[in-house]
Amino acid sequence: MMYIPKYYEMKDYEEIKRFINAYNFATVVSIDGEQPVATHVPVNIYEDDKQLYVSGHLAKGNQQWRTLNNNKSILVIFQGPHGYVSSTWYENEDVPTWDYQSVHIYGEGQLLTHEALEADLAKLLDRYEAHREDGATWNNLSDNTKQQIKGIVGFKIKVNDIQAAYKLSQNKSEKDYTTIVEHLAESDDESEQQLADVIKDHRQS
Repeated sequence: MMYIPKYYEMKDYEEIKRFINAYNFATVVSIDGEQPVATHVPVNIYEDDKQLYVSGHLAKGNQQWRTLNNNKSILVIFQGPHGYVSSTWYENEDVPTWDYQSVHIYGEGQLLTHEALEADLAKLLDRYEAHREDGATWNNLSDNTKQQIKGIVGFKIKVNDIQAAYKLSQNKSEKDYTTIVEHLAESDDESEQQLADVIKDHRQS
């Protein structure tokens, strides 16, 4: 379970869906015996009869796939922009901190059939290739390239719990908030620049 102070807890289901779709390079965590194992993978997020699912694939050489089928205790972590907030940015002295967005999804795993894996790959490729001229969508791939599907294993996770933390300086005064956003926006770090925009959008919503 993720520790989330009540002030930072996000419960808006539609917002959470938007977030995990936007930051869909996720970390899939499971247990192999007594050892936790994790893989970073792009995933699809979809609903079927109002049930949320996360799907993706692993290399067949990655033995984590053997831990997923019928496993009811899989964790998937989604991370958005994040950044350091200096205590020197506050009007009154306080400790420095870190602002971030994170979503933890818990669910039950199932391996995909060959046909379901093809459909899942097609969906993922459409997202990243359909807008390109002659994009490498599934239907545009050669039969030889499609044969490489033999080297991967598809999975889907039926989501049964979602925990989301949006720590975006909500508890700061208007003056501190303005200063934090200004410093983050001026940072050379792209993630901190993105965080500044997220904090502004969240404050205004």
